Amino acid sequence: MTLHAALCVERAPFRLDIDFTSAPGEVIALLGPNGAGKTTALRALAGLTPLTGGAIRLGENTWDAPPSVFIPAERRQVGVVFQDYLLFQHLSALDNVAFGLRARGMRRAAARERAAAWLDRVGLSEFAQSGPRELSGGQAQRVALARALATEPHLLLLDEPLAALDASTRLQVRADLAHHLRGYTGHTVLVTHDPLDAMVLADRLIILENGAIVQEGSPTEIARRPRSDYVANLVGLNLFRGTATGTEIAVDAGGTLTGSEPASGRVFAAFSPTAVGLHLTQPTGSPRNAWPVTVAGFEQHANTTRVRLDGAPPVLADITPAAVAELRLQPGMRLWAALKATEIHVYPA
Repeated sequence: MTLHAALCVERAPFRLDIDFTSAPGEVIALLGPNGAGKTTALRALAGLTPLTGGAIRLGENTWDAPPSVFIPAERRQVGVVFQDYLLFQHLSALDNVAFGLRARGMRRAAARERAAAWLDRVGLSEFAQSGPRELSGGQAQRVALARALATEPHLLLLDEPLAALDASTRLQVRADLAHHLRGYTGHTVLVTHDPLDAMVLADRLIILENGAIVQEGSPTEIARRPRSDYVANLVGLNLFRGTATGTEIAVDAGGTLTGSEPASGRVFAAFSPTAVGLHLTQPTGSPRNAWPVTVAGFEQHANTTRVRLDGAPPVLADITPAAVAELRLQPGMRLWAALKATEIHVYPA
């Protein structure tokens, strides 16, 4: 069954107006800055926020089509995993997983039997009688996932499911979640702020800004061709708009870049901060782009230092600690940036 979600929710002054479809087994990630409409979209799909326009249809079933149709949350075949899991503190892990089954009318023994099978699937059989306070964050997340999937929902909604985990736990739970999603034949919609979660878990990314879709595609397509500053920051690229004439690109933010392939008209030019070299004097040789810059600031990122540079155009550069020491990097310092033409990816704006 195909999921068709035309979601229009108006709550002045905000308006969400997005439209997407999902194939069975597909995982869609909604990303965007705070206030973009991600949570509103998730609440609308769950039946917690009624639409003011549009429709939600799963196969032949209509869940919401104002003003005549609205199926409440408890009658939709939806499973939800929240950021803080929302496990019932007075119930064991087993009874938490069995709760949705019991709410749908399954007898207690049968519900507990299916819940036990799901706890085994997520590797928590030995914690069946443990209370939520006795579980680690990763274990609680897996109980919440088992509870959501035990009812065999047609739609699984994941609201920042890994946000509350520490870095070491997050790595393992992300891998576990990816494994379980590969075996799930329903539709999954994931809301996250973490690009790595989205890239690992999702088949398709939908980028929201101000209640509208600004870009949509596979993780590879999004990472290769960002179309907004938010997406460029998300995937860690320098992104510029400009006008191309042959291999020359007049950048809107100032300056000119030279690419390796000819183009014409309005374009985007994207390149990695690792492709930008920094020099004390004007470089000679192979780089076809070199321009003066001023160090605006820098910060440590794992094994590299990210340098913010003012210039025409302004750029981000990732350099090694050894390069920082060699350049004796300081805010306000004047340098030269260098970039090979072959490192610039140019595509229509």
